Amino acid sequence: MSAGTNAHPIGQPTAAPIAVYGAYGHTGRFVVAELLRRGWTPRLCGRDGERLLALAEAFPGLQVAAAAIDDAAALDRALAGTQAVIHCAGPFLDTGAPVLDAALRAGIGYFDVCAEQAAVAAAYERHDEALAAGIAAVPAAAFYGGLADLLASAACAEWQAADAIEIAVALDSWQPTLGTRLTGQRNQVPRWVIEDGRQARVPNPAPQRDWDFQAPFGRQPTTLLPLSEIVTVSRHLPCRRLHSYMNLTPLQDLRDQATPPPRPADASGRSAQRFAVEVTVRRNGDMRRARAQGRDIYAISAPLVVETMERALRGAKRGMLAPAQAGDPGAMLAALAAADPDFAVSLEADAEREASAGA
Repeated sequence: MSAGTNAHPIGQPTAAPIAVYGAYGHTGRFVVAELLRRGWTPRLCGRDGERLLALAEAFPGLQVAAAAIDDAAALDRALAGTQAVIHCAGPFLDTGAPVLDAALRAGIGYFDVCAEQAAVAAAYERHDEALAAGIAAVPAAAFYGGLADLLASAACAEWQAADAIEIAVALDSWQPTLGTRLTGQRNQVPRWVIEDGRQARVPNPAPQRDWDFQAPFGRQPTTLLPLSEIVTVSRHLPCRRLHSYMNLTPLQDLRDQATPPPRPADASGRSAQRFAVEVTVRRNGDMRRARAQGRDIYAISAPLVVETMERALRGAKRGMLAPAQAGDPGAMLAALAAADPDFAVSLEADAEREASAGA
């Protein structure tokens, strides 16, 4: 069934469920809770039927649909009658295409939380298929990929292109989920950035530099570490140079196999982890900045992907889109900040000369 044939306002909560594939995963649980908070009805989907049933005990009354990633018929049944699917089960190099295939067959919206460059790039290559199916498909609508794309787009505003965009991510710690560790083991594809308007592989070892984050992070040593934001931003913002950095502390946590998984710090299940994402955009000697700070990179992915889904469906978008193409990026960031007291955004929207900014 096509999303466009549903007899209700597109992008508004209705009886038509939203499939959450990987619902019992760490991020999937946040997505289920966020959909319920906004009035949607999630359908709990994933590979493990027993884990789905266990999750259903915490969310009584929700439908459950088990479907192996290599079982197209089961995936079709899982998505039947839904308005969209939010895909949360990586590694997306293995799971992305089968779930997107099922969404295309069903004619429903597709949204995921992928951080893997290669998987997101492969999804964008299917733009014509998404147009033909009449669906909106938005990969990487999460902390990695989505947040930086919204910030860069809000900073650019009326600028249709940029000379350089630099993205910096700071985490005060990183307690990785099992899914993050499995994805890291699977994702051995070379990383890339944009240099001179073209893709360029990141050298080994990756270059490092200091970045002056706003408080409480301050000056941090960072390394060039591009994730899916390089793909999402370059999808729609022409740029001669596009780099993405991360501070070293979380990478040390990630490399330490003894680092525990996320620990909840409150009743919502969110951890105490703090993050900052800062974006600098330069064009013709002018510079703009956009910054965001918040709590728990996994938890913030839930309102990011659900907000993106709602905007894309409400706007009747079609094709493979970057998160910032789903709706007005400034309005999306403002909505996220209004709903989460721990999430704050600041934009220096007026261009300033680089010399006056100390650049």
